[in-house]
Amino acid sequence: AILKAASMTFEDVVRCEVFMTDVNDYAQINEVYARYFNEKPPARKAVQVDALPRNARVEISCVAVR
Repeated sequence: AILKAASMTFEDVVRCEVFMTDVNDYAQINEVYARYFNEKPPARKAVQVDALPRNARVEISCVAVR
């Protein structure tokens, strides 16, 4: 919804940061990530954290440019 509001798509995303509370979820995160970024995925870093807001297990922050 945020990308669409800015007249952008997932193809405009150039960088993502993945925060996860359990590194054992990494393979599953990759599967879902590939659904959105399949041919030319953006640069990405992944970090395990102790906790996320609202007891979330994964948070992904992205930067998009035109």
